[in-house]
Amino acid sequence: MADNQERYNLLLVDDEADVLQVMKRKIDWEAIGFHMAGTAENGQEALEIAEQTHIDVVLTDIKMPFMDGLTLCRRLKENYRNMKVVIYSGFDEFEYAREALHLEAEEYLLKPISARDLTQVFCKIKDSLDREIADRRNMDRLYEYYQKSLPAMQEQLIISILEGRIIGERANALLKMYELNLDSACYTAAILRANAVSRESGQLQLLNLSLKNLADDYLRDRLRCHSVNYLDQIVLIFLTGRREELDQVLYHLDQICKSARRILGLRVTAAVGQPVSSLMDVSASYREAGNAMEYRAIIGSDNSVIYINDIEPRPQDSLSLPEYNYQEIARAVKLGDREETAQAIRAFIDTMKRSALTPGQYQIACVELLTEFARIGRSYQLDIRDIFGGERIPWQKPGQFSSYDELEEWLLTLCTNLRHTLRHERRDSAARLAEQAKAYIEEHYAESDLSADTLCRHLNVSAAYFSTIFKREAGLGFAAYLTRTRLEHAVQLLSSTEEKTYVIAEAVGYTEPNYFSYVFKKEYGISPTRYRANLQKEDA
Repeated sequence: MADNQERYNLLLVDDEADVLQVMKRKIDWEAIGFHMAGTAENGQEALEIAEQTHIDVVLTDIKMPFMDGLTLCRRLKENYRNMKVVIYSGFDEFEYAREALHLEAEEYLLKPISARDLTQVFCKIKDSLDREIADRRNMDRLYEYYQKSLPAMQEQLIISILEGRIIGERANALLKMYELNLDSACYTAAILRANAVSRESGQLQLLNLSLKNLADDYLRDRLRCHSVNYLDQIVLIFLTGRREELDQVLYHLDQICKSARRILGLRVTAAVGQPVSSLMDVSASYREAGNAMEYRAIIGSDNSVIYINDIEPRPQDSLSLPEYNYQEIARAVKLGDREETAQAIRAFIDTMKRSALTPGQYQIACVELLTEFARIGRSYQLDIRDIFGGERIPWQKPGQFSSYDELEEWLLTLCTNLRHTLRHERRDSAARLAEQAKAYIEEHYAESDLSADTLCRHLNVSAAYFSTIFKREAGLGFAAYLTRTRLEHAVQLLSSTEEKTYVIAEAVGYTEPNYFSYVFKKEYGISPTRYRANLQKEDA
């Protein structure tokens, strides 16, 4: 908003219509960088406008019915921290000025306000807003912050790759973004864990930092390696030229364990997974290292390095499919379109072809993928028949196909069914949420303190999600819908009872009769009393 074509949104608030008109014409708002986004006749109406429209600055009178300017300022600052508020008043009272200062109002002006004074105040506010935006857009400052944060972000990315949470093209894109080069022909994951059970948690973290520094210093000129301090252990990813260099990895880990015992007084165990040829498979090597670490109590403390293949040799017919295929397909089904889903299935099929699987391995791969589909269905409480077209999961179906092309076509059909079912479920879920909200409003509209926060707590959803879903489904925001509901019930009471308007006001949730009359007249063009009189004339 800092350039000449953009303007900051201004909201004027005063209970006197002629004052609002004077304020609008008092200065050329557009010329000094402000767009008149709206006007309100009281604080309650101003809050409703702020909820529906982005407002940068509010200029408000202090004395108004229903909600005064100080209360409005307090509510705005609570909900919109960066919004600027200017308060004006005809009362030269110290307590008002002090409270305005306490509420962090930008200015407290006394009537009468000259055009010159008002222009100076708003030019100063515009300069302040310009500086705030310029600071946020200051790329040098952002880059400096980014560089300071980069090591921590790199560490988090490595952890996510180890856990298999970030894979495929997204992992490659983030590696490039975070300036992290993990290109290698071979990867091996290892874990270093100090046997310091009796240590306090804070002391253990310091010991782990010392252990990480010791390992980094030792490996710096010996092997390519990335290390992270993760939970109560140090995780290392070795980047080697070939699988045959595993012996070097094991040797150097043994030397690190011995150095830790000698220098830090720590008994350290190193656990090592099998080498893998893809970074996307390093999560499997990491899991193997974790499995190997579980054997340290059985093997004993004499062995400082435990290699998974020494204790759990892989069967010759074990499945070698990368795990990321299943997760890529799951992501495409839940979030992607048909093309993305087809690409994920194609990648899965291509991997199976390249792996030259045995019949047993082929069946296991398909079962794992079907299990992933069933897991997605369970998480969304879907009927299994909507996914697979039958009452049971067709485990044996993949074995009946005569080619990978037939398997691919069948899997794509399953994914399409699942995608459509998920989208239908989400639409139904949104509609149910809106209906539940409407029902709650219908039941509690008479409660004067009914709010969006109360409703969100009842529905157990966030305010941001509720606001988006409810407005899309109901066509109105919460505040507008609540007002409409209350007024509809007020109309029913006016036409079917002889109750006084102040009684009806309280019955539909308005503690202030004058505000009820104001809202009613704004909606229907006449007061509640006149509305009832007109109904009686029609009946006569």
